[in-house]
Amino acid sequence: MLHPAVIVAAVLTLLPYFAAAFFPSITAQANRLPTPARLLLPALLCVPYALVALYAHVFQWRWLGLYALLPVAIAALLDRARLADPDQRGNWRDFLVLIVLGLAVDLRWFQPAWPARLSAFNKILLLDAGIYCFLCIRQLNGVGFNLRLRPRDLGIGWREFFFYAPIAIGLGLGIGFLHLHAAMPNATHALAAFAFSFFLVAVPEELFFRGWLENLLERRMGRTPALILTAVLFGLAHFNKRAAHFNWRYVLLAAIAGIFYGRAWRQGRRVGASAITHATVDTVWGLWL
Repeated sequence: MLHPAVIVAAVLTLLPYFAAAFFPSITAQANRLPTPARLLLPALLCVPYALVALYAHVFQWRWLGLYALLPVAIAALLDRARLADPDQRGNWRDFLVLIVLGLAVDLRWFQPAWPARLSAFNKILLLDAGIYCFLCIRQLNGVGFNLRLRPRDLGIGWREFFFYAPIAIGLGLGIGFLHLHAAMPNATHALAAFAFSFFLVAVPEELFFRGWLENLLERRMGRTPALILTAVLFGLAHFNKRAAHFNWRYVLLAAIAGIFYGRAWRQGRRVGASAITHATVDTVWGLWL
């Protein structure tokens, strides 16, 4: 049973994520705050760390400072990017923030701050910082972070899954990355796996790679180069997954998947659509392959 401090921390961590996802207009409310308040507000992201760390007896002031100051630094950088790049062509500060957030999550820079079984807090807190700073401070348009899914989102998402599936299964089995599972999961297990993957894996990754990165790269490079480069970077982000060394099989399949995720996102510029593709791939892989 979870300790009340962990439950409160989880609610505080998930609240910004779900509020922005299901009530996108809430970002406009934050824009009405005075500038100092807007820039300092994300410092509150240190509160979940404090609650969890004090409960688990791993509290350290340096980690509290990091979770308070890093979001404020990101907010300050993206506020400068907003002023320097009003046409939103992509400023060096945008890409610096993405590099820091991406590497921090992928290389697990801050996970020593957390008890092992609660390290997922780190990923969502950094996601919260990105959501607030890109949507409320930078006011980046065309992101498509709205999880009020429409039938068209489902259609696009599952269409791209069915385009990718034959490639992934054929190539994955051929290179020994995928293996068929003999057991057939029940419907409840499959739905739970899909929901977990959608909200805690697919949406965060699609928001980062498609809503922010591909979105910004398109303005610099054009649609096709941005799609390809984002897919390659998405593949490389999986180099250390499920392996002690460079996992080239995972990188290859993830990069190809990134093409189809990017296609799903850019058709309607909706993170929900690409997250449907992504979560379906992860669910089918996890349960049947």
